[in-house]
Amino acid sequence: MKKWLTILLALTLVLALAACGKSEQKSEGTGEKSDKGNTKIVVGASPVPHAEILEKAKPILKEKGYDLEIKTFTDYVLPNKALDSKELDANYFQHIPYLNAQIKEFGYDFVNAGGIHIEPIGIYSKKYKKLSDLPNGAHLIMSNSVADHGRLLSLLEKEGLIKLKDGIDKTKAEIKDVVDNPKKLKFDADYEPKLLPQIYNNGEGDAVLINSNYAIDAGLNPVKDAIAIEDKESPYVNIITVRKGDESKPAIKALVEALQSKEIQDFILEKYKGAVVPTK
Repeated sequence: MKKWLTILLALTLVLALAACGKSEQKSEGTGEKSDKGNTKIVVGASPVPHAEILEKAKPILKEKGYDLEIKTFTDYVLPNKALDSKELDANYFQHIPYLNAQIKEFGYDFVNAGGIHIEPIGIYSKKYKKLSDLPNGAHLIMSNSVADHGRLLSLLEKEGLIKLKDGIDKTKAEIKDVVDNPKKLKFDADYEPKLLPQIYNNGEGDAVLINSNYAIDAGLNPVKDAIAIEDKESPYVNIITVRKGDESKPAIKALVEALQSKEIQDFILEKYKGAVVPTK
């Protein structure tokens, strides 16, 4: 009887270990084989323009032996959580200052595997044709993402509406760093980025500062519809983000190479007409 119990316990342990190994392997998308024998790469992305760009890259990757699976996210928090929990092999939605802020806040062990494009941020208004028309005390609505505040404030400074504290890293600037505000502009930074296009369409505020991916997704053309927009020298490059160590994996290298290829960069230029700017 004891002999049989020993055998049963041993079998149970073997099965448990096998199940754990299988579960762990499943969570690592890079290297997992698809039904067609190709290596699968699972990437999280914002719907526009990131997922659209990834869709265009699918045939390039397939020729190299990779099947690209795209999971879309409509916010800026879940893609990093999914990458950290190994539901994704990479994500493609964020710029470098935002990644750095997320690493600082959550302790993620992530790295930048390669820059792909820039989405110039814009200022939109239903009431005024140019920034200089904004009245004293104008109500400016902006993202609640602190990682974007330096970017937005730098744009306003460049347009001559405010002045930021001397010597600060402008990518990390906050509203409290505004030292000169001649028009007494009122900053309202209580809104999720994805809600900003609807706020603009509702005619709320005097101006709304909107990230280009959300503007494009809502049918706006940042180049034509914005009353002010970042230039292509913006440091906010959108990147492929991976867990540290994965940047050297062949699948990730193939993904970055495909997105940085001339075919994809030309696609970005043609489709988005300057609202999204390739880095290469």
